[in-house]
Amino acid sequence: MDLGLTDRTYIVTGATRGLGFATARELVAEGANVVVTGRGEESAVTAAASLGERALGVAADNAAPDAAARLVAAARKRFGRFDGVLISVGGPVPGGAVDNTDEEWQAAFESVFLGAVRLARTAAAELDEGGVIGFVLSGSVYEPIAGLTISNGLRPGLAGFAKSLSNELGPRGIRVIGVLPGRIATDRMTQLDALSGDPEGTRARNSASIPLGRYGTPGEFGRAAAFLLSPAASYVTGVMVPVDGGARHGF
Repeated sequence: MDLGLTDRTYIVTGATRGLGFATARELVAEGANVVVTGRGEESAVTAAASLGERALGVAADNAAPDAAARLVAAARKRFGRFDGVLISVGGPVPGGAVDNTDEEWQAAFESVFLGAVRLARTAAAELDEGGVIGFVLSGSVYEPIAGLTISNGLRPGLAGFAKSLSNELGPRGIRVIGVLPGRIATDRMTQLDALSGDPEGTRARNSASIPLGRYGTPGEFGRAAAFLLSPAASYVTGVMVPVDGGARHGF
């Protein structure tokens, strides 16, 4: 199936590794152009170079107030158009409800929440009909994840923002979607499993609770996200789509 991605241009934040990079790689493979971002210039440029001529690496911190406008300008300057954004940020520090400090909450709010809102608002002002705004969230949108209290607090709020935004932008033909990765085998997941002190046992127990019986691969997530960002998903908006091997059993 042709996803209709040829020569379209997307910004993918947090794309120097993990789920963001996996999505950028799939977009490029389908003929799209991508602006990949990371906090460090070297990592962003290196990631883009590995993807080829259809990728541009730009250093950007989602928490910086000027990041969104700068990224859209870079996309237009290099590729001549801007068709969508996938807002992916690193996970907040782990911790319990009584353990995380004010400083940890504030840093995560600036990067994970407010930074994402700024990116989405800027994209909404710049996109034309057929544009798309995507958020990488998590299963904590529906159910808290033990040991990740800050994420549990911020991700559901972003999901609510995304759904409100989809209602506002729908009449302009702009879609808004959320992608909810489950247990995907990234460095982040390896770190989280290690917090238990028994990473192999933790992974085995987690895998047993997933109907497909295993962790997903970054490529599997990237392909799902690329589809949702593409014109092939032109009637999909305002929803949170789990990519979790069936772990979420509810509707």
